[in-house]
Amino acid sequence: MWLRWGLTLLLLLAIAFFLDVGVIWRELARFSVPMLLAAMIISMLQVLVSAWRWRYTAGRLAISLPFWVAVREYYLATFLNQVLPGGVLGDVNRAWRHSLGSGARLGALHAVMIERLSGQVVMISVALGLGGWLATHRGRTADVVADLGGGAVAVAATVVILLAILARFWAGGKGYVYALRRDIRKSLLSWPAILIQVSSSAVVVVTYLGVFAVLALGAGYWAGLLELMILMTLASLLLLAMAVPVSVAGWGVREGAAALLWPLAGLPPEQGVALSVGYGLAVLISSLPGVVFIVSSRRTAG
Repeated sequence: MWLRWGLTLLLLLAIAFFLDVGVIWRELARFSVPMLLAAMIISMLQVLVSAWRWRYTAGRLAISLPFWVAVREYYLATFLNQVLPGGVLGDVNRAWRHSLGSGARLGALHAVMIERLSGQVVMISVALGLGGWLATHRGRTADVVADLGGGAVAVAATVVILLAILARFWAGGKGYVYALRRDIRKSLLSWPAILIQVSSSAVVVVTYLGVFAVLALGAGYWAGLLELMILMTLASLLLLAMAVPVSVAGWGVREGAAALLWPLAGLPPEQGVALSVGYGLAVLISSLPGVVFIVSSRRTAG
């Protein structure tokens, strides 16, 4: 845990050392308050859709999860992911809490794993699609961007495989792989589950990119479709970089990736870092209702 906090701080200090902090601050000052509010509203919509996707996944596994309970737990998980190292402890917590309420430990774990897997598959597909588009329109520099996207996919695939192996040993028993495959088929790959999962995950990805889009619009970073498409391609690669659980809520990793990616697309790195910081702040602030649920849970327990 302390290593991740240290790495986060080290990455942010490195960015401050190599880039002009004054320019980054001026870029941050360009973000308008209405667009920041719009970004936070989009983040709230993201939680609602994600909670619904989780509820649907659990329902396909025959586990009860009321919608507003899912919203509460997702807000709590989102806040914990924002303030705790790794970015996944909130999801572990909601799987554990759901297992206590439902009595289905393995099913609750699988519901969270599959729900997140659904989102990551769609996110990777969108990033690869946008990266391929940029590669055909911007030449060799865009090829480098596309290669970075491919590297992020490889890292994400490795993480998924390692998690599956660890979960198998944690569950203990030769039947775990069969149980996981069965639950993936029931809640993700069967019809109409695959359509519903892909559709809801696509909406979630749109909200992720929407936060970047409205912040960039408020700062005057884009005025046409081509500029918007380039920014969304870079933002999708930032989101993939954040999926690697080595820092606190992606801080440092996200900004470092922005400092590398924006120049490859012919844009100033300070612009990318400022947009990355703005995104992180908007998501953090919009996750604050999770604090209310922590306090209310403690009062209920008392």
